[in-house]
Amino acid sequence: MSKGRITREAILSTAFDLASKHGLESLTIGELAKCCGMSKSGLFAHFNSKENLQISVLEFANLTFRERVIVPARDLGDEDIEHKLKALLDNWLGWNHSFQGSCMFLDAWKETGGCSSPLQVVLKKTIAVWLDYLTIQIEKGIENQQFRKDLDAKQACFELYGLYLSAHLFYSIQGEAISQQHFWQGVERLLTDWRVAS
Repeated sequence: MSKGRITREAILSTAFDLASKHGLESLTIGELAKCCGMSKSGLFAHFNSKENLQISVLEFANLTFRERVIVPARDLGDEDIEHKLKALLDNWLGWNHSFQGSCMFLDAWKETGGCSSPLQVVLKKTIAVWLDYLTIQIEKGIENQQFRKDLDAKQACFELYGLYLSAHLFYSIQGEAISQQHFWQGVERLLTDWRVAS
């Protein structure tokens, strides 16, 4: 890996940490340069604009999300989809809680919602890929007869994501323990409804 690439990765890692704590919109070239021990002009040369910096951080966050949430669950295989889904959901909550209970993607959505900027385009694509992945896992559960054959995978994904959004809100109001309790009760209720009757 080239020196320039190594420097860029180090910058993005620092930017990711800052955006995780304070939100993507609050990320500035000046603040990041100070944290990286660089000049503004030196940092600017890597990204050319605040928007490009934010997009790069989102892309970095997406790669980190895959590594922390998807890859460990993917290694479980597809034989037991319910077990795999629970691992995905556990990793997903862990991702959320690693940012003081505030998901970077959701925060960025609130900050940029309603516009069609390049940042919003990247954000929509990132979330759409995750929703598609969840839907595919549910479809696999239907195919291997763990879940009912009449289950609507897209509707099931919608309901699952709704639980995550609720957990996100309850975390900020009532804390992690209560948020997780309600989340997993909701997940178990959904899975009970999805399972093939024995």
